[in-house]
Amino acid sequence: MIDGISAITLGTHDMDRAVRFYRSLEFEILHGGEAASFTSFRAGSGYLNLIAQPQDKHWSWWGRIIFYVSDVDALYERALAAGWRPSSVPRDAEWGERYFHLTDLDGHELSFARLLQR
Repeated sequence: MIDGISAITLGTHDMDRAVRFYRSLEFEILHGGEAASFTSFRAGSGYLNLIAQPQDKHWSWWGRIIFYVSDVDALYERALAAGWRPSSVPRDAEWGERYFHLTDLDGHELSFARLLQR
């Protein structure tokens, strides 16, 4: 039986740039950093990890990570203030979440969501 997801690990070609991106969205760094080959951030009760990959390593669209956040609209405004360009504005979905999408600088698609009050 699966109890949950402990961590997601994403590849990056530029750890310095990737760490600055996630820190700008208020991810808390636990291990590693801009000069490391492996960095770990807290993501609720789990972890988001980054691992440095050589420039010749390529990946294509693989899916989307959905992070639950306390305030979708505040995070959207923070992303805009940091100079990022989300691919969608916050909206209420028919499945009961408010969310927006943002692609990181390595092409990984992220969604930030919160359950709607019923």
